[in-house]
Amino acid sequence: MPTLKEELDALSKYGVLKTTLPPAVLDNLNPALALRDYQKQALFRLMFYVTDYQERVRPTQLLFHMATGSGKTLIMAAAMLYLYQQGYSNFIFFVDSTTIIEKTRDNFLNPQSSKYLFAPQLKLDGQRIALQPVGNFQAANEQDINILFSTIQGLHTMLNNPRENALTYSDFAGQPIVLISDEAHHINALTKSSQQRNAGEAENINTWEATVNRIFQSHPDNLLLEFTATVELSHPAVAEKYRDKLLYDYPLKQFREDGYSKEVFTLQADLPQMARALQAVVISQYRKKVAERHGLHLKPVILMKSNYVNPPKTPDPNKVVSGEFRAAFEQRIAALTAADLAALRDSAQSQLVQSAFAFFAAQGISLDNLAREIQADFGPDRALSVDSISDSEAHQLLVNSLEAPDNPIRVVFAVEMLNEGWDVLNLFDIVRLYDTRDAKAGKPGKTTIAEAQLIGRGARYYPFQLEDAQLRFQRKFDDDLGNDLRVIEELYYHSAHNPRYIQELHTALVDIGIMPERQARQLTLNIKDSFKQSKFWEQGLLFTNERVRNDNADVFAIQDTLTAPRYTHRLRTGYAQDTALLDSPGLPQMGETHTRTLILGDFGVPLLRTALARLPFYEFRRLKTYFPHLASITEFITSAAYLGQVKIDVTGAPAQLDALSLAMKMDIALDVLRALADDVQRGTPTFRGTYEFNPLAVKACIKDRTINREYDLAADKGTGMRETANPDLHADLRAAEWYVYDENYGTSEEKALVKFIQGQIPALQQKYTDIYLLRNEGLFQIYDFAEGRPFEPDFVLFLTDRATGQALHYQLFIEPKGSHLVPHDQWKNDFLQQIENRHRITLTLPNRDFKVVGLPFYNTEDQKRIFENAFKDALRL
Repeated sequence: MPTLKEELDALSKYGVLKTTLPPAVLDNLNPALALRDYQKQALFRLMFYVTDYQERVRPTQLLFHMATGSGKTLIMAAAMLYLYQQGYSNFIFFVDSTTIIEKTRDNFLNPQSSKYLFAPQLKLDGQRIALQPVGNFQAANEQDINILFSTIQGLHTMLNNPRENALTYSDFAGQPIVLISDEAHHINALTKSSQQRNAGEAENINTWEATVNRIFQSHPDNLLLEFTATVELSHPAVAEKYRDKLLYDYPLKQFREDGYSKEVFTLQADLPQMARALQAVVISQYRKKVAERHGLHLKPVILMKSNYVNPPKTPDPNKVVSGEFRAAFEQRIAALTAADLAALRDSAQSQLVQSAFAFFAAQGISLDNLAREIQADFGPDRALSVDSISDSEAHQLLVNSLEAPDNPIRVVFAVEMLNEGWDVLNLFDIVRLYDTRDAKAGKPGKTTIAEAQLIGRGARYYPFQLEDAQLRFQRKFDDDLGNDLRVIEELYYHSAHNPRYIQELHTALVDIGIMPERQARQLTLNIKDSFKQSKFWEQGLLFTNERVRNDNADVFAIQDTLTAPRYTHRLRTGYAQDTALLDSPGLPQMGETHTRTLILGDFGVPLLRTALARLPFYEFRRLKTYFPHLASITEFITSAAYLGQVKIDVTGAPAQLDALSLAMKMDIALDVLRALADDVQRGTPTFRGTYEFNPLAVKACIKDRTINREYDLAADKGTGMRETANPDLHADLRAAEWYVYDENYGTSEEKALVKFIQGQIPALQQKYTDIYLLRNEGLFQIYDFAEGRPFEPDFVLFLTDRATGQALHYQLFIEPKGSHLVPHDQWKNDFLQQIENRHRITLTLPNRDFKVVGLPFYNTEDQKRIFENAFKDALRL
């Protein structure tokens, strides 16, 4: 039997799951917090399970197993909005930690918070919705979204020691509730066998986990949504428990590979504590200055990690007291001089430190000025200690808003208080001030594992973009390591020189997924000299389109936004039947019903105008944003281009269908208009790609590149075509004048494409000149016409036709794609095949014409013949 996750994976692969979210969700989330693709995938699965999954278990328990930093709280908010639309109004958010409760309460309820999750005003069908924190549900308004925030322990205490006006078990009788469990790995004590529980887990068995289960079982429609990054799915009992509950799995490894995290590096230095701390300060200031140079506001933060809060009884160099080190650090910064920085520069072995000082010199920043800047930026008023429970509660909101423009903190001193529940994006350096190991039997110890998890938290990506086309929340320079902004896509863990510890830490980092098992290697791609000496290098053009805001100028009818909209409605028949279940051999039968197709426009202008007036979406001013050519509400009601010909399949008793009352027609109209409003909003993208393709000079956009590739010769990952172990993919591209770069380090599909082009070169040379295949290593993007989604085709093939009276320059976009990725990226395939007929080139040059073509995906398994035929048709071979 497949697991729930395996079933949903298959349904997603074959396009069964929905691919759009309802406006009730999208319109009510903070517009600054755009949902990422993987977050949408998680929500699509929830929507399917709740409304369409035939084997739904009731009450329903589901697990979102998602990486630290992947935005689980935003998914919670979106899920609440969706479930509210489904009829749920009461929610309990619970977690193990009081500090996480306070942080989450702020994110859910405080519109002034920089991490507030919702839109300024919540509305559903035009009605205002309130978010209400509650202490119980006895007098809760079911028109509101009611949230009770509690720790697991506090929830148990409230329910088992009832007080006046507090939450009691009776609150859950007769009404469904949604329980949201953050850091849900804490509620799995009952799942382990008695031999495997530790003392604390054993003590909790009859307390909080049992309490949660009693709430959960109190109503068949209850939902328990669990969110965690660290559930023990490797434990057999836990894996079995979640076999039919694991809804979505997005591990840290995938999160990193998709570019949503910083890249993590360790920086060992055989230096004293304070010198390592100063080194981190210099690197941090380097990051700040690089960002400033590109017009970005960035306040990079350093974490100074000690291992003791209170002084030990006997002095020990490996027992570093956080408060004592902070005092020494502040004294050192106050006394910092240019000579100190010069000494640090001259002794630096780290390439990063050397790059920092080289940058300061190139920007004219003297060491005197740098010392003064550091003293200003790292003074006592820019530091924060989080060393105890009381301190962390007092500073929790401050330490969780480090990215805020008005937050001055540059350096945080801590021991263990930030190991769980800390949300921070602008942490770039962690300095481990002690030098201890706790490995046993060659495996990382608990301290090292906790340090790795802390690094995972700090590796959350700091979002930025220099232009609209860039992906704000993902790394941008994996294929351009020479870019100075790469330094703000990296996190450094500074430690003493201790190779055995670093190896143990590396093992722990690989285990949690934030570091690749095999370290990536830096590879340099060089443009061949022969290409630089060609006429095409000097005169060649690369055509790309742009992304613009969608003005709906080409929308003249509902059908331009939706494909043949058709709706259904079931009339209330009033049918009732008394049945003795014990005497009945079968199910009771409903009264006879028929289905009839009606036309909405036939309901008449007065009725439809009244229905439209009840729904704010249909205000004329708003309709004009979706249908700019609409002249009036009357046209919207009567024209066949709009409501006039909308079809509705109405099911009801024959007598009802023969004599629909005005009330019935109004119910039908409102039902259809609500559904149509949702469909129009979902079907109208914010952006689109232009049909106009404009020229870029080849010489200006093609550059030498330094790229990162994980290397595995056996799996043919990160290997060049000269070194691949697969003889079918081997090629020495250094001598291939038609290939722009000196090597190709792509996937096996990409290598196979290059081999295919190599085989076509003799035939192409009979008809074409200026034949060049370019691997697009982050050089340019194009944007699909429908939604303006950015797309970097892997290759572009340039050719010039010999036969025409004037030069006809071809440009073919080519995208090799593994079979497992084809369904997910189908939109790219569709877009590529639209380019030839839809693109426009307005540039005119004497004796030169241009043609841009997109080819279907190249795939060696399923679509090779389709690609080959399209390739030959496009080039008349």
